[in-house]
Amino acid sequence: MVGRSIRATLATVFATLLLGCATVPSITETPPALSLVDPLEPFNRAIFSFNDVVDRGFLRPVANVYQRALPLGLRASVGNFFDNLRGPTTIINDLLQGDFTQAVRDFDRFTINTTLGIAGLYDVATPLGRPYHQEDYGQTLAIWGLSSGPYLVLPLVGPSTPRDAFGLLPEFFYSDPLASNASTHQQVFRYTLRAIDIRASLLKTDRLLQLQIDPYLFVREAYRQQRQAEIYDGRPPESVEMLDLEKALFND
Repeated sequence: MVGRSIRATLATVFATLLLGCATVPSITETPPALSLVDPLEPFNRAIFSFNDVVDRGFLRPVANVYQRALPLGLRASVGNFFDNLRGPTTIINDLLQGDFTQAVRDFDRFTINTTLGIAGLYDVATPLGRPYHQEDYGQTLAIWGLSSGPYLVLPLVGPSTPRDAFGLLPEFFYSDPLASNASTHQQVFRYTLRAIDIRASLLKTDRLLQLQIDPYLFVREAYRQQRQAEIYDGRPPESVEMLDLEKALFND
């Protein structure tokens, strides 16, 4: 039980280590009316600053070395391997959302890349018409109607909400193919490598974040837009935006 708790904690910490501090998709300035509710802003800003210190002192330097030392093809295989491990989570959430057609497509992709792609090291499925698609338990809870709750910045994890944070647990306990078989040391290595690989892929966004007057607000709104796009597969209904606007206008 203790070992499993340790693995779950490590998974939560390392799988998305500081990803939120660096995930900054190209966005325009977002009207305050459409912002996430952020009653915990003082706490969130403190954790955001802590995460940034850890990133500057450890993760970013290691990611720079990783990017320079490993050829592009090898880094691509590392990313493909970890993306493939998320296949079961995506398939389960396709089913929980009632999207059986997408579940079949994602099952095809996982099977093809696990076999022909040599444990997912090579993405054979995309050229065969099965592109990468990602679903998670946080998205499923949103589709089921559970409110996200307030914006929340987690130590070492980055931007989240209570709904998304809760959604991490079943992934690491149940639908991760390697969760029950790997030792704690193997899990530490695995999630550390994953965090470094993700951070290396985001090095190009550092300058964009540095140019922001308030990086905290920028990341918060980027996270909001990213999660909304993921939940609605890039096609959020107009009612979602209008509901956000109405809440901001009439709840003040």
